[in-house]
Amino acid sequence: MKDYRSLLKPKPIPAHVAIIMDGNGRWAKKRSLPRAAGHRRGAEIIEPMMDTAIELGIKAVSLYAFSTENWARPRTEVMGLWRLQEEFFAKKIDTMRSRGIRVLHSGSLKRLPPSTRRTIEEAVASTAKNRRMLLNFCINYGGRQEIVGAVNRWREQAGPKEEFTEARMERHLYTRDLPAVDLLIRTSGEYRLSNFMLWQAAYAELVFTDVLWPDFTSRHLCRAVYEYQQRERRFGGL
Repeated sequence: MKDYRSLLKPKPIPAHVAIIMDGNGRWAKKRSLPRAAGHRRGAEIIEPMMDTAIELGIKAVSLYAFSTENWARPRTEVMGLWRLQEEFFAKKIDTMRSRGIRVLHSGSLKRLPPSTRRTIEEAVASTAKNRRMLLNFCINYGGRQEIVGAVNRWREQAGPKEEFTEARMERHLYTRDLPAVDLLIRTSGEYRLSNFMLWQAAYAELVFTDVLWPDFTSRHLCRAVYEYQQRERRFGGL
């Protein structure tokens, strides 16, 4: 088994890594456990991943925690996810503050339960001055919806002769405080973006792994960064 951490070069290190944390339900099913157990185990993976990201020098991580399409899941599972997210922030916010992690949120807060909304807003506010790393939770997030919302927000503020540009678009995205995605990782063996970071990942390097998210380790993150370092990024040039 390769030690990918030892194979990593000091640079390039992706500034922004986005992760589709897929496979919690399948992880639980393989063990004859309720799906909620998979989600709970998946939440436990986040802290060691952030420690590794900081050690590697990654400046921003975006986690796809709940998509706009996830509302179609059974109500009991959705409500369980909201409780789990509230528990996660209650347990981990002090750790994130002490490690210099700034919490951001991408997505709409409108449909969230009031307690979940408050928890997210408090986490964002209480870590606003941290600068060591950005941790962006994509909750009630959809890439298409984000783009449509950004265009509408620009239109509401635009002058009569103001031209719509890429720079103006980016100022109205949820991720306006984040760099473009350099590396996008999806776990569980699925090969699609599922409406995630459609604008931000335009030139991202994509890494897909069969590993289910609850089994994802620091070694797997290092391997993804290693794969990133083996690629030549030309951004449309030669």
